[in-house]
Amino acid sequence: MFSIVIIPLVIGYLLDLIFGDPRKLPHPIVAFGNIIGWCERHFNKGKHKKRNGCLVALILPLSTLLLGGLIAWGSWLLHPLAYYGVASVFVFYGLANHSLIQEGGEVIRTLEEQGLEAGRKRLSWIVGRDTSQLPPKKIYTAVLETMAENLSDGVVAPLFFYALGGFPAMMTYKMVNTLDSMIGYKDARYKDFGCCSAHLDDVLNYIPARLTALLIALAGYRKGIFSFIRKYARQHASPNSGYPESAMAGILDCRFGGPNIYHGILVEKPYIGTNDRELSVNDYKRATRINQTVCLVTVIAICVIYDLL
Repeated sequence: MFSIVIIPLVIGYLLDLIFGDPRKLPHPIVAFGNIIGWCERHFNKGKHKKRNGCLVALILPLSTLLLGGLIAWGSWLLHPLAYYGVASVFVFYGLANHSLIQEGGEVIRTLEEQGLEAGRKRLSWIVGRDTSQLPPKKIYTAVLETMAENLSDGVVAPLFFYALGGFPAMMTYKMVNTLDSMIGYKDARYKDFGCCSAHLDDVLNYIPARLTALLIALAGYRKGIFSFIRKYARQHASPNSGYPESAMAGILDCRFGGPNIYHGILVEKPYIGTNDRELSVNDYKRATRINQTVCLVTVIAICVIYDLL
């Protein structure tokens, strides 16, 4: 059992650390997005949008789990080495730490080297908010918030579900998270169709988000960080996102949150923190070190736990 879990985990982690998402190769998350997009176009209409959305939110993850289980079973029957190879690739695809850090760095470099308009445009590739009017400090804030939130969604949560059920569970989580990122909005188009996907994502991220906040706090510890998290985490509109974001804001001693425009609607988010200071490349570098540390510690923790079982 130890080798079945740990060997693919370590190989997948190292592949992500070195290469990140392979943009020129087929990616299961892209396939997930295409399937979700097809479902949305065909079923997000008529009088039963909420019912249709709930069916999509249940059928797609369950199908992913079943298909993942069949792939795992079939590759093991073929040969154990085939299983290790397949599982390692899926762990590699399931982790997003390298690409998360890389994408954030690209926004910062574009802002600093090419100017404000180019920075705004580059940021729009990775966030859902309207970036067309953001000043430089808001761009830095958006990058750091995204790095914190996606450290949970793209690193700790996938590893958490991998530890529970191997790569089939990991990919099932990724399907749920992709559903939420595509249709889990409260605007007129997605409010009914995406509500079940959003709630399911909230449930699955409940433990990983809090675990991520704990790991961030330990990785960059400063006095009062746990009080800071308790004070601000629950002020976020999301039941989960506030935990990693408040942990990162507390470690960096800065302020996250505030009003932003999403899909043409002004959303008044509460502030996380009070130190409205200027942010710099050094803050991005520190967030990068924290992300790398949290990812490594999570992998090591899974290895230790399975070694003790």
